[in-house]
Amino acid sequence: MPTSTIIASATFLLLIASASSGAQRNTPAAPPPETGVLPAGNVEHGRYLAERVAMCVECHSTRDAQGNVIAGEQYLGGNIPFAPPWANDWAARAPRNRGLPGYDDKMALRLLTEGSIGRDGRQLRPPMPRFHMTRQDAADVIAFLRSLH
Repeated sequence: MPTSTIIASATFLLLIASASSGAQRNTPAAPPPETGVLPAGNVEHGRYLAERVAMCVECHSTRDAQGNVIAGEQYLGGNIPFAPPWANDWAARAPRNRGLPGYDDKMALRLLTEGSIGRDGRQLRPPMPRFHMTRQDAADVIAFLRSLH
């Protein structure tokens, strides 16, 4: 992957992380998400969100020597293809999220609506964005990732 692409990708993710963390400080806390049953998810809309908006496929996939996502290896986890040049607590590897192993619906919903809170109740490390999706968008992403098995 060309260095300029890696730098551009890293800059983009850092801008998103900065914007979302700043927004959290300047706005009142959102009410807790509704409890109850997960809304019915739309798999195709979830695919769109995961691949074109949230860009989950970029970090949670294995890449070849040229930096291209390997067909058939999407969402199986992989090394993070970039890192900031300063000391940090940046994750070096993204886990498998195909099928959402280890996450029930409630945990997956919390992950995508409450700032990327993991199974253990702690916020996930950067570069994982701090997602605050609507319940419906989260249900769509969950339906898509579960459809991949």
